Amino acid sequence: MPSRREPLLVLGIVGQYPMAGVAWQAIHYLLGLRRLGWDAYYVEDSGAAPYDPRHGGRTDDPSYSVGYVADVMRRIGFEDRWVYLDMAHDRTFGLPRSRLDELYREAAAILNLCGATAPRAEHRQGARLLYVETDPVYEQLRIALGAESSLGFLSSHDALFTYGENLGAPDCPVPLERFTWHATRPPVVLEEWTAPPDPSAVFFTSIASWENKGKDITFRGETYHWSKHVNFLRFLELPRHTTARFELAMDPLDAAVTARIREAGWALVDPAPISRNIDRYRGFIRGSRGEFTVAKDIYVRPRSGWFSDRSVCYLAAGKPVVTQDTGVGKFVPTGRGLLTYATMEEAVEALRAIEADYVGHATAARALAAEHFAAERVLARLLAEGGLG
Repeated sequence: MPSRREPLLVLGIVGQYPMAGVAWQAIHYLLGLRRLGWDAYYVEDSGAAPYDPRHGGRTDDPSYSVGYVADVMRRIGFEDRWVYLDMAHDRTFGLPRSRLDELYREAAAILNLCGATAPRAEHRQGARLLYVETDPVYEQLRIALGAESSLGFLSSHDALFTYGENLGAPDCPVPLERFTWHATRPPVVLEEWTAPPDPSAVFFTSIASWENKGKDITFRGETYHWSKHVNFLRFLELPRHTTARFELAMDPLDAAVTARIREAGWALVDPAPISRNIDRYRGFIRGSRGEFTVAKDIYVRPRSGWFSDRSVCYLAAGKPVVTQDTGVGKFVPTGRGLLTYATMEEAVEALRAIEADYVGHATAARALAAEHFAAERVLARLLAEGGLG
């Protein structure tokens, strides 16, 4: 706990990518920090052109993004605790620029969530600058390959945190060079997700992008893919091997791929209405029987120990999660509420086990979220290891 209510800033990408999954990620940090007694603020000051989902591309007009950030912050009681800096037009939304400058000077720490911002001089006025990496492996491999841009970016922080809890372990081939990395995991505010077990819920669901491009990386002759579709194709035939039913909020954007997925037995729903609204996103998860998901190749093959900040929402809602094995079971108990798999047979058995004792697994999911992912616990440890203990 801070000795007094000191400002702590969270740099994020809620406006840059105005989608509910991104928003909930930031929400859990903001509410968790407030519960720990910090004077928390949300700041978006990367200067990146925001994505506008109405048009499906980036824009120099931030009006949609600003409105989205304002609505999200209002919903969580942060209506007077956010700033969006529009560098292209030299203007701020939310708090005035003068207040932002004060916060830069007064902050005890700045959490650079997802590496939202390349640190500048204004961020280095006494605050501890903590990088929270939610997508592990890529930057560690770039450092091993001698990428100067990654070296400069990481060097500008006081402490580095990663969701890759298994990085540096003997069974993980990702080298940790030049920097010390602290393991962390996605926090969740349980009260935001409370829902009674619902054995009548039909579908195991997930919310996902079919394919991500631009961040595949080759290291020591191995190419690691920063995309889910590589692994999804390995388990495409799963519905033919189980009585469980599946529904994905996903748009592959390719008619042939969409047809192939549906023919294999997966129901697809339009992700846009779900991903644009934090309440619809939460409602979709609460209305699910559980989550079935694959993970990006870059997390799985190196056994990174990564766990999803979307999956932790399912757990907090009392929804059992069946997810591809990344090595996370070394750090979080699996087998009840959270089950991992590496083969088709293991995936089928995990689903069978849940169906054999659904209420038991649902109860265990919620308990696991409380024990291992509660925001207060996760963030208290992060701040202590970041020099704010």
